[in-house]
Amino acid sequence: MLPRRYLPAIPALMALEAVERLGTASAAAAELSLTQGAISRALQGLEAQLGVTLIRREKQRLHLTSAGQDYVGEVRKALNLLATASITLRANPTGGSLNLAILPAFGMHWLAPRLARFAQNHPEVTVNLSTRLRPFDFAGTAFDAAIHYGRQDWPGVDYLKLMDEEVIAVAAPGLCGSLPRAEDILSQPLLQLESRTGDWGRWLAHHGRPGLRPPGMMFDQFATLIQGAIHGMGVALVPTFLIRSELDEGRLVPIHGGPVAALGSYWLVWPRSVSARGPLNSFRDWVTAEVGGDLVPGLT
Repeated sequence: MLPRRYLPAIPALMALEAVERLGTASAAAAELSLTQGAISRALQGLEAQLGVTLIRREKQRLHLTSAGQDYVGEVRKALNLLATASITLRANPTGGSLNLAILPAFGMHWLAPRLARFAQNHPEVTVNLSTRLRPFDFAGTAFDAAIHYGRQDWPGVDYLKLMDEEVIAVAAPGLCGSLPRAEDILSQPLLQLESRTGDWGRWLAHHGRPGLRPPGMMFDQFATLIQGAIHGMGVALVPTFLIRSELDEGRLVPIHGGPVAALGSYWLVWPRSVSARGPLNSFRDWVTAEVGGDLVPGLT
């Protein structure tokens, strides 16, 4: 904890924020149900405590100094955080929220079908999901954890492996039939994810044709890539868990060989520098039981 002398009273901070936003002590007093004298005393006490001039008084209006402007911006963030914490506590007094960044396809096909079981086991936890396609700095967000695809290359986090991935080359029925040789795929229009442009090269290397990196039509998400393949736009390399129903129903068919191990795996990651809150501990324990995985220390 910081020394208490650096922690001003909340009413004084609210007075400063209101004056900066409204421009007069009278308007701030009306909003906060105080007298103008109480607002003035709060501001004077705040300046005395900090030892910095925050307010310039010009005629009937109050103007913040440059130091006051900088300070009130941080004060407003802190007040909003306190208000949000209170709202969250009031809405869920026995638990809390888990803010989880997910990959859209994985979230829809793997996580979403399982979340009902987590909700049954932990009704006190509210799970909030938001899409993030690439690693980010946890310090600059409200996320407690994230779903990561790839290797253990996200600095400052710990890992729980959720599943390895296999990919399979598929196309719409009748587009090209079964190709006898892997290199025959180069005569077909290829579809690929913009975040995985090396997948076709690795697939060809697995089938004995290394050193190739064929171009292809780019998609930013698997959902649109899969639809492109279904509608005959080209051959796609797709994780098998995403297209089980499409394969079962014959909307997509394998065009050469079976599933191939992909380069990456799916992980639950969380920042090592922050003590895990109760909702994250509950979710982590639950998903560990779901996948039978082990916690893995990450990079520093």
